[in-house]
This record gives sequence, structure tokens and C-alpha cells, in this order.
Amino acid sequence: MPTELSISQRRTEVKEILVQQGFVSLSELAKTLNVSESTARRDLEVMEEQGVGRRTHGGAVCLQSPAARLGFDERQTTAEAEKKEIARQIAAIIPDGQTVILDGGTTCYQVALELKGRPLLVVTNSVPIAALLSGEVKTEITLIGGYLYPRTGVALGTMAEEMLKNLRAAQAVMSCAAVNPDGLFNANEMMASIERRMMEVADEVIVGVDHTKLSRRSIAKVCGLDRVDVLVTDGRADESCRQWLSQGVKRLIVAEQQA
Repeated sequence: MPTELSISQRRTEVKEILVQQGFVSLSELAKTLNVSESTARRDLEVMEEQGVGRRTHGGAVCLQSPAARLGFDERQTTAEAEKKEIARQIAAIIPDGQTVILDGGTTCYQVALELKGRPLLVVTNSVPIAALLSGEVKTEITLIGGYLYPRTGVALGTMAEEMLKNLRAAQAVMSCAAVNPDGLFNANEMMASIERRMMEVADEVIVGVDHTKLSRRSIAKVCGLDRVDVLVTDGRADESCRQWLSQGVKRLIVAEQQA
């Protein structure tokens, strides 16, 4: 029979798994901890009582600072003030009552913070964004499922793309790893592929990228600049970048930081 200490240690591990992954299934947790599913279920009930997570069908989602876990740590503080101002500008051009697709990543997470509490239907493949908005009465959430990309908490792959294929949205809000005169690029083909699908099902494509991503290269091309309806960057983008951006995208917005 397990001692109280071993139970405490196991539940500490449950908390760490939940915080690191953002979502954990009951079967996965039971297998990882080498316990029965009924034991794993009781542990998740304790996590819910402690406010760490909320149980869902077949598992639990973490409620604790989704932006600070799931691989956001090292990126969230990069150009943080600029990302917040970019997010404010993007939120300002999204009318209430719309269906909006939100991509994953720290910039789109900032957009979700700005949209929190507004009457919108949000479609997202991001577990952190879904967790952030799930408690809002006025905001309806459709969470795209699929392969959960490690540490970032976004669903990718064939299943996610098939779900998006059957949806339509007024606007798709995205970010990416790099933007240069050749177009938008991301870190791998799976990310690029689902972003292309988001663009296909949206009437308007909005891209938010801070100055650190401009004139950079990455592996997988998402699209050319001409596929972007609105690109929002920050005031630290240099004049040469602003020039080729304004020539490539349909509309360029430079978000200056508020005093």
C-alpha cells in the first residue's frame, strides 16, 4: 500500500506533467506513472480541486499560466512590449461577432489576451489560447485537434488540416518564424502547411510579426507576401524592411509603442 509520501510525490509529478504539456490524457498519465486509470483519475480530481487543471473528457487541461509553459518561456520575453502593441493593433481591426482563426505562438497569444471577453467565435489549434479563452462566457471556442507539437501546444498534421478544411472564418490571425522579400517562413513544413490551410478558409489574412523576424530566413515557406491582407509589425522595423513590406503585402500597419 503506498505511503502518503509516495502519493504526494506522484501528485507532484502529475502537476509537473500537466504544466509542461498543457494537456494530458488519462491513459497517457496512467502509463507514465505506472498506475491504474482510476488512480490517475483521482490525481486529476485533486489537480482540479487545487486549481491546477480542469478535467475534460479523457484527460485534463492545465489552467496555470499557459503562456509561461509549453516552450513559451524563452520566446515570450523576446520583444514582449512590441508583441503587445502588435496585438492591440490586430484586435482593433477585428469586429465583434466574427469567426476568427487564431494560430499558435506568443504573438497570437497576446492577440488572444486582447480579445478576451469579446463576443467572438474563435477557432484555434493552440491549447494555451483555448485554455485562456475557455472561461469566457461571450467567446465560443472551437479547438482544432491533431498531433500536439511538443512544448508549443499547437495541433498540427493531417487531422488538424482536415478539421480546418470544413470551416470558414472572416479572419485568420497568424505569426511565423521569419519574413523576408520572398515571403513568410516557418520552422518546419507541418507548421507551414496548417497555416496555408488557415489562409485558404479565411476571407482575410492578418499576420503579426515583430522586428526580430524581419529579413530573416527559415526552412519552410508558408506563402508569398501578396497572400497577406494585413501585416502588423512594430516601430523598430527599419526603413528598408518597411519598404519591401509595403510593396509586398496589401496593407502594412506599424504599431508604435504607447507612452
